[in-house]
Amino acid sequence: MVSRLTAALAARYKTIQEKEKGFTLIELLVVVIIIGVLAAIAIPIYIGVQNNAKDSAVQSDLTNAKIAVVAYYTQENAMPTLDKATLGTLGFTEGDNTAPGSIAFGGTTTAAENFCIEAARKDETTKFFHINSDGGVKPGACS
Repeated sequence: MVSRLTAALAARYKTIQEKEKGFTLIELLVVVIIIGVLAAIAIPIYIGVQNNAKDSAVQSDLTNAKIAVVAYYTQENAMPTLDKATLGTLGFTEGDNTAPGSIAFGGTTTAAENFCIEAARKDETTKFFHINSDGGVKPGACS
């Protein structure tokens, strides 16, 4: 009876040991390396997407400024000054990604048919965008 009990316990112990197998160090290192490679690929792509979103926010601010300028010119028959007080009465608000005070007229400021508005990005003050009276937003400052 004792020998049967010992044999049953030995068999049970053997099955428990077989189920308790874990990962080897090599397998863990391979997983860590794969995660590192995926992170090295994904992080630059994520940063690029963030930069494109910030550029789009500045471009949207310029489009809204153009709409406010045209609305002001339609109401007052004169070109406005580009400040928050004047354009704010027409619903314009400067976004978080536009450098404060960077929205300005470039080129002609007296005629509604021929004006240019430019703005810089907040974190890259040398990166300008501009919008003309007859077109859409383009990279660079007003010429």
